[in-house]
Amino acid sequence: MPPRTEKTTALRVAVLADSDTRWKWGALTARRLTTDTGDAPAPRTEISGLLLRGRATPTPRQLAEVGDVGIDTDRVREVTAVEFLDTVRDEGYDLVVLALVGGAVQAMLHGLAALRLPARPVVVTGYVGVVYEKLADGLLLRHGADVVLANSRHDAERFRAVYEGVGADASAVTEAALPFLGGAPHRPEPGRDTVVFAAQPSVPASRADRTYLLRRLVEHARVHPRREVLLKLRSKPGEHTTHIEELPYQRLAERLPGALPPNFRLVYGHMGEVLDRTDLLVTVSSTAALESLHRRIPTAILTDLGVREALGNHHFVGSGLLTSWDHLDGGAHPEPDAAWLAGQGVAADGTYATAYDTARARVTALLARDQLPDLAPYYTPATAPGYLPGILARHHLAPDGRPLPGATAPKETGRVRGAVREAVRDAARGAYRQGVQRVAPVIRRMGEL
Repeated sequence: MPPRTEKTTALRVAVLADSDTRWKWGALTARRLTTDTGDAPAPRTEISGLLLRGRATPTPRQLAEVGDVGIDTDRVREVTAVEFLDTVRDEGYDLVVLALVGGAVQAMLHGLAALRLPARPVVVTGYVGVVYEKLADGLLLRHGADVVLANSRHDAERFRAVYEGVGADASAVTEAALPFLGGAPHRPEPGRDTVVFAAQPSVPASRADRTYLLRRLVEHARVHPRREVLLKLRSKPGEHTTHIEELPYQRLAERLPGALPPNFRLVYGHMGEVLDRTDLLVTVSSTAALESLHRRIPTAILTDLGVREALGNHHFVGSGLLTSWDHLDGGAHPEPDAAWLAGQGVAADGTYATAYDTARARVTALLARDQLPDLAPYYTPATAPGYLPGILARHHLAPDGRPLPGATAPKETGRVRGAVREAVRDAARGAYRQGVQRVAPVIRRMGEL
């Protein structure tokens, strides 16, 4: 893939992410978009890792658990939205991957447009997993990027329908796949029988529902004492992921009556490593189900709490995977529907190696252009005057995309001052997380009394 400019022999890429899972998606997407699969050697690529400072900014432990994404975590740094825009202006990136929540993507698009760079970077964005809620809202907030990646044919069709339905240009929608699928296909091993429940931070949301799922998982371990039953957790208490986890399963497990069975364990770590020893994956609607299906691991989507949009398991209607704990206790192993799988981008048929060819070709063509058109998001101060300014203000940007007065921090005057400033930032972020995870739920429960 040739660089877009002659200023450097290396292709300069920036990945901006706002959570651990989006960092994983963004970094691996950057790799897949800039790695040539043909006979010609790929150019040297320099990828800079940037984390957008906020409630879900990943900790070093979370970055380490993401696994190898080809970027040294020691070279990843935190930035505000305004600092990111300054970095893009100063560094001259060729490609920017925005691995962010929709509102942040929209803010960065307007911020980048306001820079008026003589040679702006190609901008790519997309989704980290299953898109089961806020489809129109999330898509329109991502509109304006040069490439909006869809993880499957099913998603690409839906994305284009939304854009065309509001009269927006849909040409940026590009079918690809989840960039972190992989691993060896499932092979049963004599004497191994491992069931993994892939937990989600915010699905289900209520204490009663989460306690129910935990209790059924523990009971499953008791019913099958020779089966290893694992609860795969996303984060430790106090850490945030893409979604807020107000009721960690770790805390709920401490409150269960009686001792936990010896064949039941709570585990952390890289999902791919856990899947290496999984014989049945169970979840409500986690993207881990797609990773599991890609590797042909038996997979079950729970219906115990209903099939509802709020749970996200409605995405799996027609998959053949919907079942309940009662059936799993009885030994059921759902069989996926082949037609459903074909539209979901899991590429269990061996086509995953070429899943990014179209997206890579599109990015290559954009990089080769002498001049890119101005970024033109669907939302503007004229089309969404009651919505867009609030989105931009959350990132300290004015309605025209320029930094608000006082948003640009002065340059650091020394290491000591910089270290103090970082310490204050870390303390403030910790206090914010504590408030969101511990204080806010208590206040809400008190309000329900």
